[in-house]
Amino acid sequence: MNDESENTMGSPTPEELRQQVERTRDELGQTVEALAGKADVKAQAKEKTAAAKKQAAEKTAELKGQAAEKATAAKEQAAEKSAELKEQAAEKTAAVREQAAAASAQIREKTAQAAQAVKDRTPDPVQEKTAQAATQVRESAARAGQFAVDRTPDPLLEKADRIAKAARANRTQFLAGGAVLVAFLLIRRGRGRSK
Repeated sequence: MNDESENTMGSPTPEELRQQVERTRDELGQTVEALAGKADVKAQAKEKTAAAKKQAAEKTAELKGQAAEKATAAKEQAAEKSAELKEQAAEKTAAVREQAAAASAQIREKTAQAAQAVKDRTPDPVQEKTAQAATQVRESAARAGQFAVDRTPDPLLEKADRIAKAARANRTQFLAGGAVLVAFLLIRRGRGRSK
């Protein structure tokens, strides 16, 4: 050590005093800045606001993600339920069609049985009269048809032709129904006379 540093009674040198004063100033400046920061309410409020905004943004992003997941799950459930309902509706429709076809077959069978029963129970003279009446009706219808054709305008004839084609396509059903009706009327008429 040199002589200056060891001064009388161990007192510090001027250089050491300057350095000590500089350190004290730095420490004092830092302390003042810390105290000023604590005393600056606006700066603290801004920091808290920024922190709250950041936290709110993070929470919003998290909630959006959860909502998107829930929406996707709900869409999937709705699609599954819709497919299930469509399948059930198709099954019910098929069952109804089968029932309708079975009922239609039963009706045709019962109609045929009823027609046969009427035919079996109808006496031969009544059947002959029915056949004669049918022949007369056909002849009268043919004459009336020719008369109507001769006097009917062409557009009306075209419409009638379309209707006749539809009737010819379903001829068996119309004839069977007509025969049953005629037989029924004749039987009823015969019973009315016998009373």
